Amino acid sequence: MGNSCSLSKKSCVPCRGGIPPLRGVSIQSLLSELQNDWKVENEHHLIKEFTFENFKDALNFTNRVGEIAEREVHHPDIMLSWGKVVITLWTHKIDGLTESDFILAAKCDDVYKI
Repeated sequence: MGNSCSLSKKSCVPCRGGIPPLRGVSIQSLLSELQNDWKVENEHHLIKEFTFENFKDALNFTNRVGEIAEREVHHPDIMLSWGKVVITLWTHKIDGLTESDFILAAKCDDVYKI
């Protein structure tokens, strides 16, 4: 399963607010546990583009990510188009990143490998 194994085995923790978003070294430490094609933008959100051979495969991936998001009660923004899915993650309640965003990112990577 690669480097994302430890994060993908964790569960997302619902954010109740009142905590500061992750910054700097904390973000870089968690990012290093993901596959290296996730990007952190403005220390605010994670983003990754997944590519597929056709629309059907992209849609199937989107549906699998949706099932995981419902189970984890942590929902990404998903942009689906022909042969491509872009996942954007951040914790809306605190308007920034938490460990749960990195956990869901790792779970998306695991689904992509299937």
